[in-house]
Amino acid sequence: MSAVPLPRTPSFRLDGRRALVTGAGRGIGGAMAAALAEAGAAVTLAARSSDEIASVAEAIRRAGGQAEAAALDVSDLAAVSRFFTDRPAFHVLINNAGTNRPKPMTEVSEADYDAVLGLNVKSAFFVAQACVQKMLVEKVSGGSLIHIGSQMGHVGGPNRSLYCASKWALEGMSKSFALDLAPHGIRSNTIAPTFIETPMTKPFFEDTAFKQSVLDKIKLGRIGQVEDLMGAAVFLASDASSLMTGTSLVVDGGWTAE
Repeated sequence: MSAVPLPRTPSFRLDGRRALVTGAGRGIGGAMAAALAEAGAAVTLAARSSDEIASVAEAIRRAGGQAEAAALDVSDLAAVSRFFTDRPAFHVLINNAGTNRPKPMTEVSEADYDAVLGLNVKSAFFVAQACVQKMLVEKVSGGSLIHIGSQMGHVGGPNRSLYCASKWALEGMSKSFALDLAPHGIRSNTIAPTFIETPMTKPFFEDTAFKQSVLDKIKLGRIGQVEDLMGAAVFLASDASSLMTGTSLVVDGGWTAE
């Protein structure tokens, strides 16, 4: 009897690919940079805080990965343009820089609106645009844009009107990017996490009532950790997800299931 040829699992490896992670100095961004480097990518970590990204990049190199730190304020669109002009094209972008100002909608100021929508939507848009323009010039094939959204881009939440507005916008933006870029072989997807414990969110969980309200919604019964997102990032960056575009990986422990 002749052997039946078995299909081969597409590779999750990223060897030979260049990846950019914004907001990479700590938390989710730092973890995703580490994950891509572990999978073989040469990773550029970008953030305003040069000390933090330098520290993470050094840790990645000590672990055997390839990483460089690049100070960049993604809200400075002229700086963003120069950043991409001065470098070869990336194959992978993790659009992670973002902010939040939780408060009731009756208390939101124009400055709050501009801060959250400006960074979470405007900066994300123009970072992606500049990254793609360089991809097209250098004819990069198999490019992957990964935008860090939120479960709050799929549902609403109290005191999250600005954050929800920005993350719902990010979902629509990514879907439209996917349609524009499919003819060029460039994909666009989001990762939508639940509450993840990071240096930024940890103080909120010191409020026991707030922490319990979060745990009541996360059906798996625990706060997310950055490690919960690392596999999703590698998957969307790699050939293993080559038919995925214009969609969202919701990593929420069951929050949005009801």
